[in-house]
Amino acid sequence: MATSLIFLLLITLTFSTSTLTSAKSNTTTIETTCKNTKYYKFCVSALKSDPRSPSADTKGLAAIMISVGMTNANATATYLAGNLTSTVKDTNTVLKNVFKDCSDKYALAADSLRLTIQDLEEENFDYAYMHVLAAQDYPNVCRNVFRRVKGLAYPVEIRRREVSLRRICGVVSGILDRLVQLS
Repeated sequence: MATSLIFLLLITLTFSTSTLTSAKSNTTTIETTCKNTKYYKFCVSALKSDPRSPSADTKGLAAIMISVGMTNANATATYLAGNLTSTVKDTNTVLKNVFKDCSDKYALAADSLRLTIQDLEEENFDYAYMHVLAAQDYPNVCRNVFRRVKGLAYPVEIRRREVSLRRICGVVSGILDRLVQLS
């Protein structure tokens, strides 16, 4: 009986130690990966909050951040297409066109990030980087569309979403730089 208890205790300790080592190793991978980015704290926070991160390598962490960006861009496109256009009076076609144009730009940003995933899988880091930069730039076009319409203010909520997507793309760019270093 005592032998069985000792054996059980040894198995439990071995499993606990390997689990702790794995978690520590993954935290180190996330922190090392995020050190290459402009937004270290944001990167670490975003990656640690995703349940896929514990088993991800650097390439997997890049894919996770890209999917965060796709979610952001798609949500913003939907927000612009649905929420804002429904509040615009039917007679204000200029404003409706601005919102539609911006929605289209965010949809294109999501498409660019989808292409980034493909490039990442094929380890075409130059193309991946190019697609991330495109995704990061589409919201600028939206802001410029607002600027071209005299007297039309750029909504705070869209600005907040733009900044968020820019940060996400900045993190992805930094992780891609890390992948190039590792290859």
